[in-house]
Amino acid sequence: MSTPAALSFDPALLSALSGARLVAALTGAGISAESGISTFRDPDGLWARFDPHELATPSAFARDPKRVWDWYAWRRERVAAAQPNAGHLALAQLERRVPAFALITQNVDGLHQRAGSRIVIELHGNITRVKCSREGTTVERWDETAPGVPRCPVCGALLRPDVVWFEEPLPESALAAAQHAAERCDVMLVVGTSAEVYPAAALPASAKATGATVVEINPNSTPLSGEADFVLAGPAGQVLPALVARIRGPR
Repeated sequence: MSTPAALSFDPALLSALSGARLVAALTGAGISAESGISTFRDPDGLWARFDPHELATPSAFARDPKRVWDWYAWRRERVAAAQPNAGHLALAQLERRVPAFALITQNVDGLHQRAGSRIVIELHGNITRVKCSREGTTVERWDETAPGVPRCPVCGALLRPDVVWFEEPLPESALAAAQHAAERCDVMLVVGTSAEVYPAAALPASAKATGATVVEINPNSTPLSGEADFVLAGPAGQVLPALVARIRGPR
């Protein structure tokens, strides 16, 4: 079922959310697109303008680390200039209204944390962080103006973005935490994701298999739309604030 223009909600959905012990949210690029951050797979998205195999793989970094570093530095600047939107803020508010909450994101922009979300499982890392390319340890400070690619202050290896590239596995701890939340939640909100990128795309099915109510919030139809219990058709920045405002719970 879809939301009408007035953004009314099915009483069964409101009841499920108000009575949930654990709510999980899975977010994708769509929610951050409303903050002006380009998506990847849309016709005018990043991969329409840039070749991922030239910029987002370990082999690309080994071949031309400066080019990869500079591209991510450009993206970090864009992310730093962006602001959390009403959708991000509504999820942070929801976290405070339900007994337990887990936010699982495929995004790397850190906007959920900046909006006030406290429990964020980052499946693909965070573009605002960098790490040692040899040891994987996070490095807090580096000289962005230095020539070449900055190096790890401990071992001297090149620094790289702390994101998951193509050809790399997701962090085991993040994936395990996401699966744990999916299997134990009472309601899963799937927000702004294409539902095509695995293993994240399998999480709603895991939630539904254990009895959770699955709610899709997206202006576009996705492979999940036919399987979700509720489909709220619209941008997260409009739908989520209206939905959270209707949920009973501590404020």
